[in-house]
Amino acid sequence: MASPPPIDELPVPQSNAVRAMKDIAFGSAAGMVSKVFEYPFDLTKVRLQSQVLDTTARFNGPWDCLKTTWAEEGILGLYRGVPAPVVGAMAENASLFLSYNEFQNVIRKVTKRAADEDLPLKHLTLAAAGAGAVTSFVLTPIELVKCKMQVQMLIPPTGGAPAPLPGPISVFMGVLRQSGLRGLWLGQTGTLIRETGGTAAWFGMKEYVARLLLARRAKQEAEAPSTASASSSSSSASSTPALPLKLKLWESAFSGACAGIAFNVALFPADTVKSAIQTEHELHPGRPPSSFFRMFMEMYRAQGIKGLYTGCGVTILRSVPSSAIIFLIYDELNKLFG
Repeated sequence: MASPPPIDELPVPQSNAVRAMKDIAFGSAAGMVSKVFEYPFDLTKVRLQSQVLDTTARFNGPWDCLKTTWAEEGILGLYRGVPAPVVGAMAENASLFLSYNEFQNVIRKVTKRAADEDLPLKHLTLAAAGAGAVTSFVLTPIELVKCKMQVQMLIPPTGGAPAPLPGPISVFMGVLRQSGLRGLWLGQTGTLIRETGGTAAWFGMKEYVARLLLARRAKQEAEAPSTASASSSSSSASSTPALPLKLKLWESAFSGACAGIAFNVALFPADTVKSAIQTEHELHPGRPPSSFFRMFMEMYRAQGIKGLYTGCGVTILRSVPSSAIIFLIYDELNKLFG
């Protein structure tokens, strides 16, 4: 008679509230670490995006932007405005993973699947799109403050002694005074488009690659000769059911890296337009506020598709290790404490 798996290897049931708290904690930790790593590249991306409508470019590319920022502003310049995006990354990833898992639960109920049953990739992608849409409303105010701070050193001088650069709280309060509560969601259309489609690509690619890697490893382990199995009876060899395979460290990192590429390639122009809208007041004072469609057409007429993908290279460069870090930390925390 087959013996059951050891008690400590059995999954422990947990309430939805406990699972939600773990998603928030694991996602926050992953987001914070990845943002500290990637921030100088994000600053470079925003500064490059902000010059698409300029007749004379301030920077000749990502490397020139990084060198110029380092030479003129030092290490603090590379991390200008970092508190807001660190908080944003924690909120973003906590919201993403929490919403992603909650949308999966909804889909399981609608499709009458068991709570622990794996969903097909199309349903996971749908859950990811929903998570991205929800998260976009959390992200827009945070990214607005971040983008405004990242272009502070690019604002043309108005004469006299330079004023001290405002911090994130000052920028936040300035937006409230100027545009009211609604102004905090300037650029929401771009964030919504980017996060809905990009997150579907992000989680979808991660799940797809992870499943390929697990299937490959399961096949290798099934085909590998086992001395222990050959020396024991067939009944004792099959006495303990095999537990589901879990991702190894490199598998989590690799599938996460692929996800980072997919996210940015999917809808990068939406991010470019969003950044330009959020820095328009600082870099082009006097211009009437632009809608998403108007800014999109202006940037397209100015530099075509190339302009809409300004900063994409450096963004992919930073998103590969950043996304790998996020999923590596989240998956490992999930294995240890999930």
